Amino acid sequence: MTAVVTGLGVVASNGMGAEEYWAAVCDGKSGIDRIRRFDCSGYPVTLAGELHSFDATEQVPGRLRMETSMMSHIAFAAAEMALADAALDPEALPEYERGVITANATGGVEFGQRELQNLWSKGPSHVSAYMSIAWFFAATTGQLSIRYKLRGHCGVVLSETAGGLDALGHARRALRADHRMIMAGGTESALSPAGIVAQIPTRRLSTRGDPSRAYLPFDADANGYVAGEGGAILIVEDAASARERGAPAIYGEIAGYAATFDPRPGTGRPPGLERAMRTALADADAHPREVDVVFADAYGVPELDLVEAAAISAVFGPYGVPVTAPKTMTGRVYAGAGALDVATALLSIRDGLIPPTVNVTRLAEGCSIDLVREGPRPAPVRTALVLARGHGGYNAALVVRAAN
Repeated sequence: MTAVVTGLGVVASNGMGAEEYWAAVCDGKSGIDRIRRFDCSGYPVTLAGELHSFDATEQVPGRLRMETSMMSHIAFAAAEMALADAALDPEALPEYERGVITANATGGVEFGQRELQNLWSKGPSHVSAYMSIAWFFAATTGQLSIRYKLRGHCGVVLSETAGGLDALGHARRALRADHRMIMAGGTESALSPAGIVAQIPTRRLSTRGDPSRAYLPFDADANGYVAGEGGAILIVEDAASARERGAPAIYGEIAGYAATFDPRPGTGRPPGLERAMRTALADADAHPREVDVVFADAYGVPELDLVEAAAISAVFGPYGVPVTAPKTMTGRVYAGAGALDVATALLSIRDGLIPPTVNVTRLAEGCSIDLVREGPRPAPVRTALVLARGHGGYNAALVVRAAN
């Protein structure tokens, strides 16, 4: 069994749809700007990769919109795009051979905040009955399963920013268990006041007000990351089944995957990212020299950037492989970030172009990596390694390569 991606659905602050997003990324166009959804003037964090152009009323039926939160609305839009891109009617496949796996880290926090405000200001009779489900991490998977009658393997992954890669890794596993199609990816929306306040205590968010100097992974001036919302949903199919039905495009193969967990601080044991990278490459039966680009997790926190740069250098050698972080144009989209990076990697393979990392001007001491900056770098791309780390110690690595 070979797991291949046949459809891409992308919702990002710098582009709606895979092609618009890809054009923006290659052009270095950023979606990071001042938060507009609420008055952020009293908050230490004022920037985000916010979905200014996303209108749920155009993307989601009214009743479903009322029952769900923004994280799910994004997934519904991305799923519709992905199915159209794959030219796939799920009901053309056996109902128990199609499933859905999504990732989320923050839940429907905006929905929850609104209903709790209603409870506090108006009383319990003004709280929506859907409060019990709309905020829940698994709501997106459940609603997609119902909407498209995906009655096979269904699941949800909670591993913060590593979640999008974990969902795709689990999708490949489900295909090996006699499935033909899995809808997989991650979406995130946590840009309400409650969502931002919950993130501030990590002390990892940038407090700068200049979008061009706020999120600078691997830079000597790195000072934290910028949050984002959006994500991607991918259609993952068994290669033989995809070819049999005449899929219009096969973007690439999910060739290898691994997940590890960092040891508790103070144990003296090394972080788990390097081990995840090596294990994913081994799973793909790929040598490091075969990798054409690494899509970095790119925390933007100096000590965490050094850990990632050291891991990449340990596997590939100093400056041994092109490295990029297009999330500098969208912010860290948490559970949506990994799936968005995989979609970007597959487009990079398709077009032979490595997108840039924007705004980084001077590499920090110890970051001995070939970071693609300035603009996109034309290069043959057949194999890409995508990395993700989640707050609390999660690590994931996923290898995608051109389909034979």
